[in-house]
Amino acid sequence: MTTSTNWLIWAILSAGFAALTAIFAKIGIRGVDSDLATLIRTFVIVVVLSAFVWLAGKWTNPFALGAKTWIFLTLSGLATGASWVCYFRALQLGDASKVAPVDKFSLVLVAIFAVIFLGERPSPRDWLGIGLVASGVLVLALKR
Repeated sequence: MTTSTNWLIWAILSAGFAALTAIFAKIGIRGVDSDLATLIRTFVIVVVLSAFVWLAGKWTNPFALGAKTWIFLTLSGLATGASWVCYFRALQLGDASKVAPVDKFSLVLVAIFAVIFLGERPSPRDWLGIGLVASGVLVLALKR
């Protein structure tokens, strides 16, 4: 398998685990405050990922990283935390089959932000797909 296709396998696995996340979370938050559920989920992630990094021999001194890395990883962590709090609240209030697709509107926002902040240039075919995702989110989000 070439490096050029490795990203696709990881992205497909990510999508599968994200789908399971919605289902497991919807079941798990019954009768539990969504913020507490987010905290528990975060704790589990920290423990499991710490063990993985340690056992895989990937641990390095994080204080040796540059300031820019720390700033942007911190901002990413804050955005992730805010996203999870909002996602769990939405799951507690709505159907997983509606919340998860609307949450994936992030794909459209990533494309727009990547153009603005990273200088990426999606092809017309890419924009068509992004537009279709946006259209699907609107269809799912609009009340019947």
